[in-house]
Amino acid sequence: MNTAINKQGNGLGGILKFVLKHNTIFIFVLLVIFSALISDVFFTETNLSNLLKQVSGIGIVSIGMLIVILTGGIDLSVGSIVALLAVAFAILVNMVVLPLAILITIVMGFALGSFSGYLVAYKKMAPFIATLALMTIARGLGFIYSKGSPVTFDSPGGTFMSDFANNSTLFVPNIAIVFFIIVAVAAVMLKYNVFGRLVIAMGSNEEASRLSGIKVSKYKFLVYAISGSLAAIAAIVTASRTNLGSPNMGVAWELDAIAAVVIGGASLNGGKGNAVNTLMGVLILGLIGNILNLLNVPSYPQQVVKGAIIILAVLFQKIESKK
Repeated sequence: MNTAINKQGNGLGGILKFVLKHNTIFIFVLLVIFSALISDVFFTETNLSNLLKQVSGIGIVSIGMLIVILTGGIDLSVGSIVALLAVAFAILVNMVVLPLAILITIVMGFALGSFSGYLVAYKKMAPFIATLALMTIARGLGFIYSKGSPVTFDSPGGTFMSDFANNSTLFVPNIAIVFFIIVAVAAVMLKYNVFGRLVIAMGSNEEASRLSGIKVSKYKFLVYAISGSLAAIAAIVTASRTNLGSPNMGVAWELDAIAAVVIGGASLNGGKGNAVNTLMGVLILGLIGNILNLLNVPSYPQQVVKGAIIILAVLFQKIESKK
């Protein structure tokens, strides 16, 4: 009889351990079920399409944030980079051919991220300070170059991008497809590529990585450059979706990106996290906003709910670590 009780206990413990390990997925599924129960319009094509469009930009930024956080760093500049480069892309797409406008915008994102990366990796500046400074600079430059007003698309290239961003392929919004491709590339890179493994190793133990011969400064520099490049892609898809570039875009996106990464189970100390769970974190934040919008809840209480979700996610992480 005691053996049966022990087996039952072990079985329950195993189930609990499995639930805690995959808590992000369980939370996502529960939110989908709850959404379907409270609203008849949740599973409509229009609502799901809008949901995916809304989360795609912040989702792309979150993947860049994940890569930085895996090293134990943080990037507070991504929201402001999105604003600056949305303005830059709107200006460029009205001046040059579309491929060149896209290329220049991504190169600018790489350069901005490299600026933070250089300060963090080679000047040993705290990531919080370096990226906070860039956050302020980029937002200010966005207002300077736009003169405080949105820059609208007014060219064939701009029309093409607007059509692309607002249309779907096989019922999936095109910009969501871009987001999913980036998630897939990041997932493969972090699990199977040498670069991804080194990034995780650095976050787990930077000193041991340095003593093993890993060029820590080089890889730290690169993760911030990648984050800036992904912020540039987010700026392009977001500006294309709204048909304009505004210096007010991306406000508090850095906080939402950090929240998505944390909800996805990544550790802010570095060394733990993956792209698929970050995708789940992005979708969970999007679902929370969608549910509250369907319930006609004002925006301010939504911020309170997001904060509570972040606290719960961190508590789940601590419980899982103890288990």
